Amino acid sequence: MCKAAIIYPHQLFRSNPALEVVELVFLVEDSLFFKQFKFHKKKLILHRAAMKAYESTINDQVSKIRYVEAEEIEETGDLGGILKGEGVSNVRYVDPVDDWLETRLLEGLNEEDIEYEKLDSPMFFNSSERIEAYFEGRDSYFLTSFYKQERERLDILMDNSGEPIGGKLTFDTDNRKKLPKNIDLPPIKPAPENEWVDEAVSYVKEKFGDNYGSAEDFFYPVTFEDAENWLDQFIDERLERFGPYQDAIAKEERFLFHSVLTPMLNCGLLTPVQVVDRVLDHAESEDLPLNSLEGFVRQVIGWREFMRGVYVEAGRKQRTSNFFGHGHDLPESLWSGNTGIDPVDDSIRSLLETGYSHHIERLMILGNFMVLTEINPDEVYRWFMTMYIDAYDWVMVPNVYGMSQYADGGMITTKPYISGSNYIRKMSDYGEGDWSKIWDGLYWRFIDKHKEFFKSNPRLQMMPRMLEKMDESRRNDLFNSAEDFLESFHGLPD
Repeated sequence: MCKAAIIYPHQLFRSNPALEVVELVFLVEDSLFFKQFKFHKKKLILHRAAMKAYESTINDQVSKIRYVEAEEIEETGDLGGILKGEGVSNVRYVDPVDDWLETRLLEGLNEEDIEYEKLDSPMFFNSSERIEAYFEGRDSYFLTSFYKQERERLDILMDNSGEPIGGKLTFDTDNRKKLPKNIDLPPIKPAPENEWVDEAVSYVKEKFGDNYGSAEDFFYPVTFEDAENWLDQFIDERLERFGPYQDAIAKEERFLFHSVLTPMLNCGLLTPVQVVDRVLDHAESEDLPLNSLEGFVRQVIGWREFMRGVYVEAGRKQRTSNFFGHGHDLPESLWSGNTGIDPVDDSIRSLLETGYSHHIERLMILGNFMVLTEINPDEVYRWFMTMYIDAYDWVMVPNVYGMSQYADGGMITTKPYISGSNYIRKMSDYGEGDWSKIWDGLYWRFIDKHKEFFKSNPRLQMMPRMLEKMDESRRNDLFNSAEDFLESFHGLPD
């Protein structure tokens, strides 16, 4: 009988604590990562190629590696029988920060009487013990107070007197600019081609050919070296202007000045400690704008850690919530990008090509639209998990059910993130058109339908009041436009 390590597709750490004192390593294409949904082909290519590259990297560190392909395992708990068949009596695994995965894994291990040891994950700054101590017992969660604590605890961007450098904790108000016309956007250089990507593309085309998205022109890193070069490319070419334009939207551009690091951060090729250390080292030698530096650091040590904490403490409650009672299934047009709403369709079509879009597209175009069209939040979760290369349960549950859809009723936000077309036009190069009239109709219809809720929130009371003061003919015109669209969008009978 031997001791083994279990490594999942999102645990490909260079220094992996699970690899210590084991004789056998199981690299597992678990069904939750490969078969739960019809995952975007580029997501599966990333998983397969990075896992195969990782297998090659650790080959000299361990006596034996057992690679478990997706077709070998129907559900997570089945791994217990495979382990038993290989003579395993004890396993080590890194905290997967995945409720479904861990629950099913432990059921499988217990069924086979296999002992296990759970280890802290290098994927976060905080240990599981620290994060649970902070979030335990709270009814609502606030990013600002958590972020302030993390800045102080980690002594990041703090002066000698213990105050934030620059005199304030965040520079968010400086970071809401629209892209100027003719701005020079640095292109993202694709990671070099390699044998693992070539093999993964063939594998995914053969095994998952009916899945969503394109398998062509894969450009993400799948090795440690390429991931580090990708990080350096962001620091050298985009970080300086990341801050002011992080909320900007462009019709023809998806990456702008964003880091596009989450695919690598969320599978372990990069760690947050590594990323922040390298960014801060660069800031010491270069005169970086503080709003860009702080804005990026906040996403990593603030928002990312915060989402993990909310997931651990409240994820089960969030994912079973539906505050507005939305019940519609996803129309086919949301998978293909043929809704007739220009910003939505442009985002989806690009997403099908790349598996990525930045946070404002996700929140204020796609998520916003799904709230206004009353999609069931479980369906919204399925869509985001399927379509995004960086989507995992721990980050999608709080972001979808909390931040995007307000399904949890405000556990992490003080208001729903919805808007009329004006916000999108203000932050982008989209002009008025048929889409904007429909969008405004959907928005004011939603305000009207939930006016008692909006009246009860001091931050939102103005919206139903504005609707009451609106010219009746304009209001009716907007409502009719919305209803006509929804009938077509959801395939409702006339």
